[in-house]
Amino acid sequence: MIQPQFNDLNKPETVINHIAEFQNELELQKENKGIFKVKTANQWIEEAKSSPIPLMLFGELWHDSELCILFADTNLGKSILAVQIADSISKGKSISGFKMEAEKQPVLYFDFELSAKQFEIRYAVKNEAEKTFEQHYTFDFNFKRVEINPDAEIPEGSDFESYLNKSLEQSITETGSKILIIDNLTYLKNETEKARDALPLMKHLKALKSKYGLSILALAHTPKRDLSKPITRNDLQGSKMLINFVDSCFTIGESYTDKHLRYVKQIKARNTEIIYDTENVVVYQIQKPFNFLEFEFVSFGTEREHLKELSEKDRESTIEKAKELSQKGFSQRSIAAELHISLGAVNKYLKL
Repeated sequence: MIQPQFNDLNKPETVINHIAEFQNELELQKENKGIFKVKTANQWIEEAKSSPIPLMLFGELWHDSELCILFADTNLGKSILAVQIADSISKGKSISGFKMEAEKQPVLYFDFELSAKQFEIRYAVKNEAEKTFEQHYTFDFNFKRVEINPDAEIPEGSDFESYLNKSLEQSITETGSKILIIDNLTYLKNETEKARDALPLMKHLKALKSKYGLSILALAHTPKRDLSKPITRNDLQGSKMLINFVDSCFTIGESYTDKHLRYVKQIKARNTEIIYDTENVVVYQIQKPFNFLEFEFVSFGTEREHLKELSEKDRESTIEKAKELSQKGFSQRSIAAELHISLGAVNKYLKL
């Protein structure tokens, strides 16, 4: 129990100040319940009034102070779009089709996918005669690309994952960057599809976000999926755990009707309503008009325009596979997961 200390009772203003401090301490004691802070709803709103409104970093898909995930299948252009977003923020210029409200600022791009040479090839013009790359794209000084130092030695008593997380935090403090793009999550934790592995990773990223006031965009993979179905949160590896922890999430889909087209779809949002749903996806094509590989805006459309249409032959094949799995002892839920179809469809197929 806190006891008030009044050292000079001859000065009324001193007594008043001590009483006020004592009351504040008591209020803090009431507020803090272990790891919880308890306040009235009105108190929370009063506190929130002094916080700035989150600004758009990539339209309604990613706002500042958010932990966001961009997921897609392999080779659909996740890294291409992520670099484009990083370039946009570092220069304070928006990408066609999306607003960018924040001022230009430093961006830390953790590249665990490409080598320096592979990165160069994407942002330069190839001289076929000389077999060299020329006229390289000039990134802003704010764009800081980070990759693993192969010569770095892990300190004794530490493992790779712990040292990686410590180094990541060190990069944040030394550069002062508030924008992090991680390409990709798998490098930080190999088994992100398992809840027990995804949970510590997401807790760590959320802790970093809160500690340093960060905005984090993390790239992730989706397992092989049925191209006739719309993309949902269930297509993200470790979806239940990862989706629960993030503030926002969007995805890239491949158009089945035109292999050169990609569409961007919003999966989760907390600072805005869902704008780019299955009835309003953003359609892009990947282009390299000169020395910058990028997503070039084409139009808006519906997701169904880009999905594979199941033929009667495909349907019959799926029914046959469902029955085979059922005979092997698979549950209907397991069959649904294996064939990427709904539980209702499995139930229906097994009755035919």
